Amino acid sequence: KLHSDLDKGVGTVKYTLSGDGAGTVFTIDETTGDIHAIRSLDREEKPFYTLRAQAVDIDTKKPLEPESEFIIKVQDINDNEPKFLDGPYVASVPEMSPVGAYVLQVKATDADDPTYGNSARVVYSILQGQPYFSIDPKTGVIRTALPNMDREVKEQYQVLIQAKDMGGQLGGLAGTTTVNITLTDVNDNPPRFPKSIFHLKVPESSHVGSAIGRIRAVDPDFGKNAEIEYNIVPGDGGNLFDITTDENTQEGVIKLKKPLDFETKKAYTFKVEASNLHLDHRFHSVGPFKDTATVKINVLDMDEPPVFSKPMYTMEVYEDTPVGTIIGAVTAQDLDAGSSSVRYFIDWKNDVDSYFTIDATEGTIATNELLDRESTAQYNFSIVASKVSNPQLTSKVNVIINILDVNEFPPEISVPYETSVCENAKMGQVIQIITAADKDLSPAGQRFSFRLSPEASNKPNFTVHDYRNNTAGIETRRNGYSRRQQELYFLPVVIEDSSYPVQSSTNTLTIRVCRCDSDGSIQSCNVEAIFLPVGLSTGALIAILLCIVILLVIVVLYVALRRQKKKDTLMTSKEDIRDNVIHYDDEGGGEEDTQAFDIGALRNPKVIEDNKIRRDIKPDTLRFSRHRPLVEDNTDIRDFIDQRLQENDVDPAAPPYDSLATYAYEGNGSVAESLSSIDSLTTEADQDYDYLSDWGPRFKILADMFGEEESYNPDKVT
Repeated sequence: KLHSDLDKGVGTVKYTLSGDGAGTVFTIDETTGDIHAIRSLDREEKPFYTLRAQAVDIDTKKPLEPESEFIIKVQDINDNEPKFLDGPYVASVPEMSPVGAYVLQVKATDADDPTYGNSARVVYSILQGQPYFSIDPKTGVIRTALPNMDREVKEQYQVLIQAKDMGGQLGGLAGTTTVNITLTDVNDNPPRFPKSIFHLKVPESSHVGSAIGRIRAVDPDFGKNAEIEYNIVPGDGGNLFDITTDENTQEGVIKLKKPLDFETKKAYTFKVEASNLHLDHRFHSVGPFKDTATVKINVLDMDEPPVFSKPMYTMEVYEDTPVGTIIGAVTAQDLDAGSSSVRYFIDWKNDVDSYFTIDATEGTIATNELLDRESTAQYNFSIVASKVSNPQLTSKVNVIINILDVNEFPPEISVPYETSVCENAKMGQVIQIITAADKDLSPAGQRFSFRLSPEASNKPNFTVHDYRNNTAGIETRRNGYSRRQQELYFLPVVIEDSSYPVQSSTNTLTIRVCRCDSDGSIQSCNVEAIFLPVGLSTGALIAILLCIVILLVIVVLYVALRRQKKKDTLMTSKEDIRDNVIHYDDEGGGEEDTQAFDIGALRNPKVIEDNKIRRDIKPDTLRFSRHRPLVEDNTDIRDFIDQRLQENDVDPAAPPYDSLATYAYEGNGSVAESLSSIDSLTTEADQDYDYLSDWGPRFKILADMFGEEESYNPDKVT
């Protein structure tokens, strides 16, 4: 309630309210100043409100007093129960824990004011879960209440915890939560076999390493505490078997270490021990954490294949043994109770197996072809044995046959030797060490002997010295050898072996005579050196050879230059018939194409027989005969041309083209008569061609050409 001293109670004062919750949570009577709450208050939502109040004149609206501030505090009541904010809880504790073992601590929260009364004072208690667990009323710590709680008896526990305010008094509010507690396992139980004897039946045909049975010991523990290790106790039959642990099922898997044989032993008995791998020392006093059981195994008889007497057979036979010779036998038996006959055959894989045969009933092996040790020294094949009563049951064994050597090849020189002897060799000098080889398989201690053949024993040139260690030396029997007299010597050497029958061969050594220095080092073995003059030194021989080479070079260069000069003369000459082709349109001028040939020679073919100068190349000195006889008739000219044509066709030195000139006679009707020189009574040098200038412009070229030739005539004296 608000009241101002200036308020006389006549209604002239008005009260106003502002601040937290003014008009929404709190209201004020403007006339009396009474403050009322217009809705419920919650301390947990807002514990106090700050308000401001003022008294004003109702008429003038002016403050009568300064504004005053005041706080309204909400007083707490017990309207909130304790709450477990982290619940429900999950906890665990090892089994067999002692009383009072810590499990978990729970905590409840009360929203009421802890500073006012007991509204926020919480007390804990167990509503469900006794007598196994207890809880501290103040701290909320849960502990075990019973000793030796066994996980194997009960593993899960659900405990209901209550938290009550007001110190647990009547009228207090309470909240609950659930705690799920699990007992964790400890190794407090040893493994136990459910029975003391296990019976197993195993076929005798079981393979080594295969699993033949399983046994299991029970351990109520969990996880690694239940891991079991199995071992066979040394005793009867234990060495034939082995046992391992299946990690998934913790079973003992019995495996076969050695093959079983019903005919040898029909039953085995041994003990198996099961123990924990991880022991807990706290429970050693309980007793040994292991257990034993007896395992009895009965072997079942099975129809088995035949069994060979040996795992492998090795035989020997001499080469060239006659076909059909028995070299050995294999044996296989049926060891089952009802013994059955056995049949044998060769396991064919390739053509090599066809060299032998086997008797199907007796198992004897014989040769089927002639054997050659030098071709194949050893044969390896398989023999298969099958039961007559059950042919599908077979067994296999390897057979190795070694071919023994028969002395059938003579020894020979091991490698081809290049033997030489110096011209200045001394008597008794060793010039070559030789060895021998034999294609036969040499037995231990075989010896080879060396000697000269009888036909060479009387020749006083070389001898053979046998060193008695499968080697021999070639020695000289005289002083000095001459290449000029004999360059090569052929020495026949006889080599014998020591086997039976004795084999021998004659081998010819080629010995070359060489020139050596004083130390015996070979300088030359060439055949050409034999025929050189004795008095010439090496330097003189080299000088002679150089001179010969220089002369040959000079001759070759000279011939080449001559040929090149003639070729250039032919190709560059202005009078070459290939280049002497003149074309003109003027009438007349039939003499111009005679520059390439001596037309005067055509008038007398007999002249050519005396002077056979080539007309297709330019001669070194060009000289024309001043006297040219008259031509007898046209027949001689034609014969001459044909003769020259035939000569050029068969002449290999003629140029690679035909030089053929065709001559004709001008017909009648020309004012100037014939211009040909064939019918001329005089030579070209005796004629005067000045009259050609008078014939007109058509004969100007011809007049100029003959006029120049006259002026150029070297025989004319000016």
